[in-house]
Amino acid sequence: MTESNKKKKVAFPHMGLIYVAWSAALRKVGVEPFIPPYTSKKTLSLGTKHSPEAICLPYKLILGNFVEALEGGSDYVAMITSPGICRLGEYGKCIQNALHDLGYDARYIELQLYDGIEGMYRFLRELTEKNNPVLFAKAITLAIRKVFLIDDLETKLAYLRAREIKIGDAEKAFNKAVKIVEAEDSLSKLKNAKKLAFAEMDKVKIDTTREILHVDITGEIFLVCDPFSNQNIERELGKMGVEVRKSLTVSSFLKDAIIPKVFKKGETHLERANRLAKPYLMRDIGGDALECVSDVAYANERGIDGIIHISPFTCMPEIMSQNIFPSMRENCEIPILPLIMDEQTGKAGYLTRLEAFVDLMRRRKRKLEIEKKQLTTTTV
Repeated sequence: MTESNKKKKVAFPHMGLIYVAWSAALRKVGVEPFIPPYTSKKTLSLGTKHSPEAICLPYKLILGNFVEALEGGSDYVAMITSPGICRLGEYGKCIQNALHDLGYDARYIELQLYDGIEGMYRFLRELTEKNNPVLFAKAITLAIRKVFLIDDLETKLAYLRAREIKIGDAEKAFNKAVKIVEAEDSLSKLKNAKKLAFAEMDKVKIDTTREILHVDITGEIFLVCDPFSNQNIERELGKMGVEVRKSLTVSSFLKDAIIPKVFKKGETHLERANRLAKPYLMRDIGGDALECVSDVAYANERGIDGIIHISPFTCMPEIMSQNIFPSMRENCEIPILPLIMDEQTGKAGYLTRLEAFVDLMRRRKRKLEIEKKQLTTTTV
């Protein structure tokens, strides 16, 4: 490890718990990760102040993350970028210009995710000024495994939240489990960390007889995965006895964009999207619109109680997908709640809409169960 690499501090924006994976990869290659303060009202205020008014919420939060990182002493800010019909591809240049205008001498580096493993390798080589295939392969593998493990723990958390006897126990256990995973930067020890993490979560006392509703959450991936930007929707639904499944996750994204086809098992999210969205949307129109349309059909196919679509204000792909939902009513009877988020979204009104939607789903579920019993009795 060179002296220059010891001093390099690199910050990524927050999106849920993705920092657990990228910080592990950076440490593996000898670079110090700088984890900015977790996204807060201050972060949002900083980003909003220095952003165009009509830009979407994720941009404002990412810019706020970078300002806090640079104020904290980070040398580099790293941004994920992608091609395609979405403003994400323009975030990089806009953020660079914004940081320059604010007077920050920021060294900016981009990670082209849709270039797959090659893109991640190129990013690490540029950052470290090394060319070590074995070391980079270990770092990338470690990051990918941590992403999948964190997503598995979040799935467990969703199950426990809806059934926990004492509200908050599941989240406390989850936070301890994340710390266990975060502490291990060795591939050989990660398997044991997984056992310990799930053992911690298994300590939560639950009521298995409780009436549970099942809801899928879809929409723009940043808002789906980031608790601050979606105002902790999973926690709020869990309190109401709702088990949440996120249709868009970082691990599902990696299966589509990063992991080679030979290592994939079963149908990926994008493959399912191309199959199920076809009757309603013939091609990709940018963002996560194709996936969102297919997620409604998939949730209906599985008999889920409802689906919530979360999108940033002014996000054109998600506006398009929301306008397609009404035409799906003929084949999909599932209740859909659209939520549009920006920095002005108030907590009280937001919770009222969630409570009303949960009440609607619960009454609908009970009605369907009564109709099913009556049909069974008539048949007999």
